[in-house]
Parts: sequence; structure tokens; C-alpha cells
Amino acid sequence: MRNKALLPVFLAAVIAAGSALYYTGPAAEDAYTAAAADDGNDDWLHAKGSRLFDKNGNEVWLTGANWFGMNCTENFPHGLWSADVDKLLSQVADRGINIIRFPISTELLLSWMNGSPYKCEGLNPKNEDAYKFNPDFCHEDGSEMNSMEVFDVIMQKCKKYGIKALVDVHSPASHNSGHNYELWYYEPTSKTADDMATVKEKGANQGDRISWQDWIDSLTWLAKKYANDDTIIAYDLKNEPHGKRGYDGTTCPTDIARWDDTELKNNWKYSAEQCANSILKVNPNALILVEGVEQFPKIEEGYTYDTPDIWNAPADKSPWYGAWWGGNLRGVRKYPVKPDSGTSQIVYSPHDYGPSVYAQTWFDKDFTTESLLDDYWYDTWAYINVEDIAPLLIGEWGGHMDAGKNQKWMELLRDFMIEHHINHTFWCLNPNSGDTGGLLDATFSTWDEKKYGLFEEALWQTTDGTYIGLDHKTPLGTNGMSLEQFYASGKNSNLDGGEGGYIKDDPKMPEDPPVAEVTTTAPQPVTTTTYKTTANDTPSGATLWGDADLNGIVDVSDAVLIARYVAEDDTAVITKQGKANAAVSGKGTIVLDDAAKILKFVAKLITKEELAPN
Repeated sequence: MRNKALLPVFLAAVIAAGSALYYTGPAAEDAYTAAAADDGNDDWLHAKGSRLFDKNGNEVWLTGANWFGMNCTENFPHGLWSADVDKLLSQVADRGINIIRFPISTELLLSWMNGSPYKCEGLNPKNEDAYKFNPDFCHEDGSEMNSMEVFDVIMQKCKKYGIKALVDVHSPASHNSGHNYELWYYEPTSKTADDMATVKEKGANQGDRISWQDWIDSLTWLAKKYANDDTIIAYDLKNEPHGKRGYDGTTCPTDIARWDDTELKNNWKYSAEQCANSILKVNPNALILVEGVEQFPKIEEGYTYDTPDIWNAPADKSPWYGAWWGGNLRGVRKYPVKPDSGTSQIVYSPHDYGPSVYAQTWFDKDFTTESLLDDYWYDTWAYINVEDIAPLLIGEWGGHMDAGKNQKWMELLRDFMIEHHINHTFWCLNPNSGDTGGLLDATFSTWDEKKYGLFEEALWQTTDGTYIGLDHKTPLGTNGMSLEQFYASGKNSNLDGGEGGYIKDDPKMPEDPPVAEVTTTAPQPVTTTTYKTTANDTPSGATLWGDADLNGIVDVSDAVLIARYVAEDDTAVITKQGKANAAVSGKGTIVLDDAAKILKFVAKLITKEELAPN
């Protein structure tokens, strides 16, 4: 970039204007003010573009790990049969993990909601004079707490150590292999529904089918229970919706997850919207995480979910785009999830794994970041971040340290997430995940330092290595920082690879922003446009005035891209069609007047007709 002097002033104006124009979710300003006095209710987050912000408009980064067990028949996070909960959570915090994703089953949530919480199987806490083990899981009389009470204690301990929580509905039934079930409710045509989508607990309503409404009601119940406690800041509506179309018939099977504009229960996009609406009515501040599906049809070629697959078809002949379970978010481009209250709380959450889990075709070559983007990441999920559509949180990533392809993939994905402000939760703390292993050994007390060392680089931390939590008051562990401490310190962090600058979701930048170690040139724009230079290279011939980045909408990101292009930023790529769209001032070439005119349109100072060149 050569014309540096031109860009800072204009970008500052763009960011200031864009902050006032982008936020489309519930206003909630009065609610935030009222809740500020309650330290359990001031850490809620919201989305703008591809980033997450706190109530003060400061950018945050969720960097955590998974801890499973409440989705299984034991009904509590695994490892607490041998590990002390305080020691384990204090280690998690001290090692910089600022959020834990807790998988759970709808069946367990229903037991809580219906007033008959399941007991924990194999927890065995003790609070006796002669022997104490996890005594906080015992009542005053020494009896063991039920699963809901244990969960509530764990949430309080997360709060104590500055850790936030994310609840993930991993399966309908409490089942140690429940993640293999395709849907989020009982579907009679599924061959595994009777095993994986019915109540399993003996003494409960064993055999009862877990319905679509049960799934929504139980999650909504939990969200309401914790609506005034910001320990749980997010809800992942369902783990890995999946299923393949198959080769027979002329209609889509009802036992696979689809993504389109239908109002069918197995349409994951529709179901996610309905569940989000229900949750946001009782807690408008919660983040809603929406995973992808497994297959998406090549709609650009006229295929739909009714189109049968072709046996052994190569990728270029198949009617379908494949992906990891829960990883396919291609449908977001045409069919985004839009709750009634707006999209300010929506975060898309794909899962991504390496060749040790399955030898996908994109691992056949000597893969690089660019080849992974071209062959899979970009069109499957990365475009959502690239095109500033919504934040991403990679809900599961991880695997074995093989000193080979799998480790290489982990390092490439880790670095990509660091460079591009992508939130994530590593799979997993647990050592008892067969195809990935974990960060802990079988005792749940000793860490795999080599694997943790790979993962640790992607934890939110200052440039001098201090971990940053998501609580405004409570520091993350004994050596970490709270959000207030971090933003008061003036330190920079590794967000955006250490080049994120001072990003604010506020129409007015602070009069005296932190200066120590913080870039003093231009605040970095909220939009990045350089992940995949091969996207949209061919002009479509259809002009959408102002749409320089060809994402189908006209917004602040187009003005930012034009400003960077005019300033001769070599990374600001505008295609031929994009240049045609951008030339709204009628001067025959792209100039700053084009960006200024687009901002007037975004601010609704001119109409769509007036945006077009005279």
C-alpha cells in the first residue's frame, strides 16, 4: 500500500458511520444499563459483521475447548469421577481457555425442565470428615446432588475462575454415541431413532419419543433459567445435523438434515430460526450458534434436495456438495438464518477435522492453506467471514499429533483462525474421544503439553502472553486479565494476528484510545476481502450499483473496499464486475467519491435510484 496518508481519515469515517448503521438486532441499550449493577449480567455479546462485541462495543474473541459428558449416560462432564472440579477448572482458566463448550442431551434437559433431574452415574462425591472428594457436589446432609444441581455448581465455579460457558445440544437422547443421529428430534423413518431419539433412562418415561417441540422447549427453559446469569453466553442449537440424500426416489428423505426455504421440521435453517425465536424471547442477549449440514445441492445447476445422488460420481458430476457433519454452510448465502428479532445474536458454527478422522479428498494432495480454501473451506464456510456476513465459531477442531498430515492441518487451521478473528472451541479436554484424543490424560489432571502447545497459540492473549477472559470483572485464572483490565491496559493482542488495532462497535471512537502497543495509523476495517482471489472473477453482466465486493448487498464493506483500492492497497481486489458496480459517481474510474456516495445510500440519505450514476 503506497498512498497510506489517504486511507486512515477515510476509514475512520467509514467505521464511525458503519457502526451506527450495521447493528440490526434488539437495541437493548437500556437493558444493558440496568443489568450493569449485576455482575452476573453484564457480559452479554452481540454480532456485527463477522465480529463479536461486548456491551461497550469492544471486540472480543471466544477461544475455548469442549468438555463432554452431559450428553452421555453418566449425566455429568466426564473426568469428575477422578478429578477435583476446582483444580480442573482452575487449570483450564490458568491455561487461557476463556469458554467451555458443554455438550448435553435434550433428554437430560427435559428431566430438569420436568422437575425430575437424572442422577449422576459414577460421580461419587464425598463430604465426610475422613474423606472429601468434590464436596461441593454434596448436600449438607452428605447426599449426592442430582445432575442439574451439579451443573449449577459447575457454572458457579466457571464464574469464579472467569470462564464462560456455551451449551451444545449434542443429541436427542442421553447416549454415548448419540452424535451419530442425524436430526434433533424423533423421526419415524430413521432406522436409529428408537435407539438415539427416545428416552433411555430407566425409571423415567423410557421409550418416549423426543419431539421437535421438546427440543425447543427444553433449550428455552434453560435459557430462561440462566437469562440473568451471563455465565452461559451462548447456545449451540444442535451438534452436527447431517444425512445424505441417497440414490433412490424423487423426493428428499425426511430423515436427513436439509437447508432451504421450506417450513419442514428437517429443514435445519427453518428449525434453527424457530428455536432461536423461542430462546431470544426469554433471553434476547444470548448468542445463538447454528451449525451447518452435511450435503447441499448444486442449486446453481438446478438441483434441489429432491435430486437423487449419482453412484460413484466424481465431484464435478455429482449434484451435491459434501462436507463434514455440521460443516456445510453453503446454504447461508441464499438462505441465511434470520430470527424475528434480527441477526445480531447469530453465529455460524461449522466443524472441521483433519485426515485422522476421515481422509477427505482435499487432503489427497500436498495441501496448503490456499488449497484448503479453494477446495473446501471458502465456499463451505469461510466466505461467511470473508464477506462479513456473520461471525464464525469453529465448534470442533482438533485431533492426534501425528507429526504428519493431521498435525499439519491443525496448524494451518489454527493460523487461519488467528489471522481472521475466527472464534473456536477445540475438541476436546477429554482424553476419551477415540478419533481425536484430548488435551488431558486419563486422570483428567495431566496435560498433553505438545498438543496444548499447538492449541495455545490460538488462545486470546496479549502480545506479552497474558490470557484475556470474557468477564468484565473477574480475571481469567490467576494470571489472566478481565475484559476491563485488558481494554484499560492499552495492550495489543493476537486477534487478527496481532494487527487488529482498536476495533469498536460504536459510532464514536474513544477520544483517547489506548496507545501502548496499539496501531496508531488507521483502525483496521471490519471487512477483509483477500482470502480467495479466485472467487467471483468473472463478470456476471448484472449491475448492482454500489456492490463492489459482489456479495449481493450494498453496505459499508463496499465503501471500505473502494477506499483501500483507491489507496493502492495491493490486497484490495475488485473484479471487473465489481468495478462496474462501484463506479456510482459516473467519473469513469473508481474514486473516493464512489465510496462517499455509497455511504450516503447506506445512511439512507439517497435512494437506490439516486445511487446509480447520473
